[in-house]
Amino acid sequence: LYGRSTAAEGAVAMALSGVRVLELAGLAPAPLCGMILADFGAQVVRVDRLSQSAAALAHGDVQARGKRSLALDLKQPQGAAVLRRLCGGADVLIEPFRHGVMERLGLGPEVLLQENPRLIYARLTGFGQTGKYAKSAGHDINYLALSGVLSKLGRKNENPYPPVNLLADFGGGGVMCALGIVIALFERAQSGKGQVIDASMVEGVAYLSSFLWKSQNLGLWSQPRGENLLDSGAPFYETYRTSDGKFMAVGAIEPKFYNQLIKGLGLNLDELPAQMSFSDWPEMKKKFASIFAQKTQAEWCSIFDSTDACVTPVLSFEDAASHQHNKERSSFIKNDPGEISPRPAPVLSRTPAVPSCKRDPFVGEHTEEILLEYGFTKQEIAKLHSDKTIEMKDLKASL
Repeated sequence: LYGRSTAAEGAVAMALSGVRVLELAGLAPAPLCGMILADFGAQVVRVDRLSQSAAALAHGDVQARGKRSLALDLKQPQGAAVLRRLCGGADVLIEPFRHGVMERLGLGPEVLLQENPRLIYARLTGFGQTGKYAKSAGHDINYLALSGVLSKLGRKNENPYPPVNLLADFGGGGVMCALGIVIALFERAQSGKGQVIDASMVEGVAYLSSFLWKSQNLGLWSQPRGENLLDSGAPFYETYRTSDGKFMAVGAIEPKFYNQLIKGLGLNLDELPAQMSFSDWPEMKKKFASIFAQKTQAEWCSIFDSTDACVTPVLSFEDAASHQHNKERSSFIKNDPGEISPRPAPVLSRTPAVPSCKRDPFVGEHTEEILLEYGFTKQEIAKLHSDKTIEMKDLKASL
């Protein structure tokens, strides 16, 4: 039912094989960035706080696929010193703290890049490293607001609303940061030098919205929010409830697609107002809604599936994972504990991502093996452990 990797893990080197990444544990955007790199072959170590701390329990990283966990107390000088040594052998550091935190720990870019000039130091924050808000707290909704994008989102006569926390946190944050890291790795292959990446979620989501900025003169956004072609103003770019309480999504923008929509709805094009007659849009919406409400989602699928009307079912997560199209492409994968999630995208023909099927790591599960790999001696590790600078999970105890 769900795709599993056919190649044995590592049979063909993945695109990022051999890249060593340190990801300082944080909230949602940085873990996505690290997971993308891990999915495409990087060796990602999540540097966790010690699990006794409330903060460590609170961060609850669900995007830890393919990562290993090292538990380290960065607030202790010897803990910060451990991270400095790790960065000496790493290619990438992903750092999610507010501006100034790393500098206070003696772990700023000027220190770490002096010791390892090849290091790519990715700083992923909401507001960026400079500017009035650099030291302020915020969340996706705030970054979305400051970028200008939030003002465009929402229905007619309603307040702007954010579509969960996808746009700024994950699109403008995690994905843009991963892109920056891959670009810097590519450049380093020529120059041999690392660099600092200042990834701001405000700027990331603004950049993501370039089309909105650059299409303003096309008249696409000339009406108030919720009354334009693509923001739920148009009857042919909208969702409609079906008789069984599910929904269909309609995106029939081009006239030839619109004609097929009208045909599938059993209407006659000649008896309707022109497609682009703005003043008739609210009435047309009511008409379409009453027709969609007369059949089930499955019935509408059987009417529209073989057409170019751009009408598709609105699927729940469960339905998406079992939908025929997605099954044929193995678009969703199942890990060993039986959890279903999206397959890494995009698909590379020669060196595709081979996501790990293992369960996510426990905090501190791999502390010892990682430190040994990075050149620490058994004696040094024992001393760090007795000083409570690191934590090593006794797996037998936690199972």
